[in-house]
Amino acid sequence: MLKGTGLVHIYYGDGKGKTTTGMGLTIRAAGFGYKVLVYQFMKNNKTSERKILEKVDNIRIIDGLEEEKFSFQMTQEEKAERREFYKQQFLKVTQIAKEEGYDVLFMDETIYTISAGLLDEKVVLDFLKDKPENLEVIITGNTPSQELIDAADYVSEIRKIKHPFNQGQAARDGIER
Repeated sequence: MLKGTGLVHIYYGDGKGKTTTGMGLTIRAAGFGYKVLVYQFMKNNKTSERKILEKVDNIRIIDGLEEEKFSFQMTQEEKAERREFYKQQFLKVTQIAKEEGYDVLFMDETIYTISAGLLDEKVVLDFLKDKPENLEVIITGNTPSQELIDAADYVSEIRKIKHPFNQGQAARDGIER
């Protein structure tokens, strides 16, 4: 399906660079003058990229949780709390994008949140189907379903060939976080 603006991007895989790609696209869009909305699922409000994005007038970042952990570290109670929290955040962010006339919406780690069982994929698919016509949407994560892939216009897989993490290197500030 070929359209003008308002396409859906998916950047996924096990390689480093999904968030970086989405952030680069938000900066490009903001540089052109587009109004950009960003939300990061499964991340705290201290990511390095936020520091620079917060200085750009036409980029707005919606806060998440002050502290977050990987889904495999969560108790069942924490997972239940996150499911409700992320559902409400998704509804809030998408409503803001619609009501306030954003041009670009970047929802980082949406796919990971779905695959971790912390966000209902149907809610995301329903939004993508009925989103504002000119709203460009960027989502990232690890393993999208075929339905998500089918709902997108751009789908790029970022595959890990080699990563220092596998040799015991911790995530580095400004590079991986």
